[in-house]
Amino acid sequence: METRKPTRRRETEDRRPEGLVSPVEGFNERARRAVRDGDLHDSVELFTNKSVAGRNAVLNALPEAPGLRERAYHIKQETMANLDRYLGQMADAVEGRGGNVFFADTGEDVVRYIGDLARRKGAKVLTKSKSMATEEIELNRRLEEDYADLDLEIVETDLGEWIAQLAGDTPSHIVGPILHMNRRRIADVLSGVAGEELPPDVEALGSFARRRLREKFLTADIGITGANFGVAETGTIATVTNEGNGRLVTSVPPVHVVVMGIEKLVPRFEDLSVFVRLLARSGTGQKLTVYTNFVTGPRAPGEIDGAEEFHLILMDNGRSELLGTEFEEALYCIRCGACLNVCPVYRQTGGHAYGSTYSGPIGAVITPLLKGGKEAKDLPHASSLCGACWEACPVGIPLHDLLLKLRNKQVREGVAGKAQGLAFKGFENTMKNPALYKISGKAGRLARKPLAKAGAKDGIPKTLPGPLGAWTNGRDLPELAPKPFRELWKEGI
Repeated sequence: METRKPTRRRETEDRRPEGLVSPVEGFNERARRAVRDGDLHDSVELFTNKSVAGRNAVLNALPEAPGLRERAYHIKQETMANLDRYLGQMADAVEGRGGNVFFADTGEDVVRYIGDLARRKGAKVLTKSKSMATEEIELNRRLEEDYADLDLEIVETDLGEWIAQLAGDTPSHIVGPILHMNRRRIADVLSGVAGEELPPDVEALGSFARRRLREKFLTADIGITGANFGVAETGTIATVTNEGNGRLVTSVPPVHVVVMGIEKLVPRFEDLSVFVRLLARSGTGQKLTVYTNFVTGPRAPGEIDGAEEFHLILMDNGRSELLGTEFEEALYCIRCGACLNVCPVYRQTGGHAYGSTYSGPIGAVITPLLKGGKEAKDLPHASSLCGACWEACPVGIPLHDLLLKLRNKQVREGVAGKAQGLAFKGFENTMKNPALYKISGKAGRLARKPLAKAGAKDGIPKTLPGPLGAWTNGRDLPELAPKPFRELWKEGI
């Protein structure tokens, strides 16, 4: 199979094909609709409250948690600084064990590789375990469209992902793909597949799903998985999950394909002990997930299970462009979803408002970086900058700082618009100049008086006129103190 040497950073033009991923612009309107959806809000609140409580409990019981967090950050930092070397080491290790390695520049390259592989193998049924990387490139849709002549049946086997697939829906959370659905909605979806009414009972619904998916596991020609981590030292792929589907997808079909973002590498096998302890605790509030799987190449002589062929696709899709930049830390993410669970914006809107595979604070950072700032210009502003995401992140990614840097980048590149750029420049100059700051305070108090007379409550204006009204559509205008602190200080109060 084709193997190309990894590159440190692409300096070429953006080669991502148009139409490979859905547009994500329009966060503000989607968010407004989501906030008004009471059922959605209840479902999101239930999931995130439970996740945060579980996370806090298990991390508080782990004295070495702060040290693990620091170690995880430095391991990722080391990996990104030497990514070329570790990618080469990973490829050599996989090939040394009889596996195949392909370096994919774009999502389209991934689709083409898997589609061509399916054609060569005469494959009909492809089973998939949960993979955010394949969601990112819309692998299912592209395979069905670009290889329609093969009549492929692509089956998601993670329970939540399967239900979303049946409903024609997309995941709304990195860990809990259908947290936006309640039990009644899930029963309706599965009843449609069953051809009979199923009760909204977890055990009954699970039993039905198990029966339906079992035949797919046994007849699959190719199994496709993502990877939580890839170990450069040994060529091992690690997946962390709470469902047994991952083991069935990797061991029953004769061909196993792994789609892994290049940032998922860790240098040494011993590094997994750091990340596995942090991932489960941060993502699901467990000390350890039910299944922690390690796959190192195809089935060897004498082994009783495993795929006959192993294919590792190392996907770039814009990631290498972040190396060595002020946004490199976004690549440290281990996809635990902890930042989503604590984010006040995500908790009100859910994941679909973001219009992308990655939602919440990490989505607000990584989506504009991977897709382009013009298409996702709303997302860096989908944050209160409270810093809760950074506090929850098991790797210590300063997401709030990255969001500010993205906003600054928008202004520099003109994405934010000239008016917004001038407004922030004026704000910056005012904050730096004591005289201007003093004048602005007086001007604000003068402007407040006519505003307070119209549409005000308790003397506080609730909206601003003209273009400024967009700011007060979702928040109240704060009241200015009758006297500034400087005057009170002079008066000795």
